[in-house]
Amino acid sequence: MMQSYIEKILRAKVYDVAVETPLDFAPLLSARLNNAVYLKREDLQPVFSFKLRGAYNKMTSLTEAERAKGVIAASAGNHAQGVALSAKKLGIKSLIVMPSTTPEIKINSVKARGAETVLFGDSYSDAYEHAKELAFEKQMTFVHPYDDADVIAGQGTIAMEILRQKNDAIDAIFVPVGGGGLIAGIAVYAKFVRPEIKIIGVEPEDSNCLAQALAAKRRVVLKQVGLFADGVAVKQIGKEPFRLAHHYVDEVITVNTDEICAAIKDIFDDTRSIAEPAGALAIAGLKKYVELKQATGQTLIAIESGANINFDRLRYVAERSLVGEYREILLAVAIPEVPGSFLKFCKLLGGRSLTEFNYRYFDAKMAQVFVGISSSGKESDRAQLITLLQDQGFSVTDMTTNELAKEHIRYMVGGHAPCQLGEVIYSLEFPERPNALLNFLTALGSTWNISMFHYRNHGAAFGKVLLGVQMPKSDRKAFQHFLDALGFDYREENNNPAYRLFVGGSEQS
Repeated sequence: MMQSYIEKILRAKVYDVAVETPLDFAPLLSARLNNAVYLKREDLQPVFSFKLRGAYNKMTSLTEAERAKGVIAASAGNHAQGVALSAKKLGIKSLIVMPSTTPEIKINSVKARGAETVLFGDSYSDAYEHAKELAFEKQMTFVHPYDDADVIAGQGTIAMEILRQKNDAIDAIFVPVGGGGLIAGIAVYAKFVRPEIKIIGVEPEDSNCLAQALAAKRRVVLKQVGLFADGVAVKQIGKEPFRLAHHYVDEVITVNTDEICAAIKDIFDDTRSIAEPAGALAIAGLKKYVELKQATGQTLIAIESGANINFDRLRYVAERSLVGEYREILLAVAIPEVPGSFLKFCKLLGGRSLTEFNYRYFDAKMAQVFVGISSSGKESDRAQLITLLQDQGFSVTDMTTNELAKEHIRYMVGGHAPCQLGEVIYSLEFPERPNALLNFLTALGSTWNISMFHYRNHGAAFGKVLLGVQMPKSDRKAFQHFLDALGFDYREENNNPAYRLFVGGSEQS
């Protein structure tokens, strides 16, 4: 098994379109972590992603008859651009099926490389199924983004370059994981040449298909996946990548959205380049590994896998990176509504800066304040501050890891309902496409009344919505069936402290 892949990797014809990317030392991150950290700069490929390697290697293996009929792929981004550029280089007709939620910048980028595009469905899964149907109908060759031996071998050339560029000691290589083609190719080559090197996969907490598969010792299908790191938002690890990962991957680390945003900032600080969320995933995992293992003096390499990020997502990344690097603490603090209370509170903060302070008069006895406070960068700092405030008689609720608070409530403070509304609160993901809101409201009809609606565009395929709907308890199942039928991912939030403290009905306050 290993020998055949080594031969495939050594013979891979990726350099007709791909470049050998540099292995850059990250001086600021290295000094902060007390380890030698290197970035494998796959963001510098012609399509700003490693995906070009596997796509081209696969397509060079096609017969003349297969080339004549053309290729088809399903992708919302990096794989699409890799297939399109490879097809143009080889003179092959290409058709890319993309979700209808795909940002226009990515669609135009694929078209600019000579591919025909078809928009279908709201998700990658929808596009994938349609692409498979079209491949059968048109007799075109389907180029899989990760579950293919030639694609895996193409990605494996990254490991070949790393071991040539860094021929002294390497302790671990951190690899982002979506469908698994990248980590499978890197692991099989690295373990053959340097078996002592640890291969560590990194996944988002809400898209951890490899971690769950390794724990279950079989491939599992996730019910839903997070969409922030859209480049790795895959519900099931590939069959062949899982077979290889089972033998050659040492461990998998999961990270959250804030940690990914902090990693994007880390990469920018050291390189002045901006990684996409999936592209920064490995750095986020590397940082967490150092923290968990208390590792020092090691040589650690992270794959910076891509830089295809929409410009309008940067605002969101900047907001969340402060929390991700433990430099902002978010608290809900109950302060007596008497003169001098705010002064006492601020004095307790010492020399800390306030990053945010939201307050609206609502109750004659007690004020609920949503406050952001600068932190030292140590996670323990938050616990110490909360203890200090509580010891001085303040009631404190930690909002630092509360998604509802960070996504919505911090922008809605002061919006208490004047009375109990009998509303049910849901957070849900809304497809970013024309008429999405109109279609939702049309489907909702006049059965239920919307009592609250908060939405922010994050430059992604799906937007996040906080929705309040007035209904009797007997209608809740019917409403959830309605959301299920629309295909939205949702979660009920009535008991979330951020909602209850800042925007709920008056008797909940």
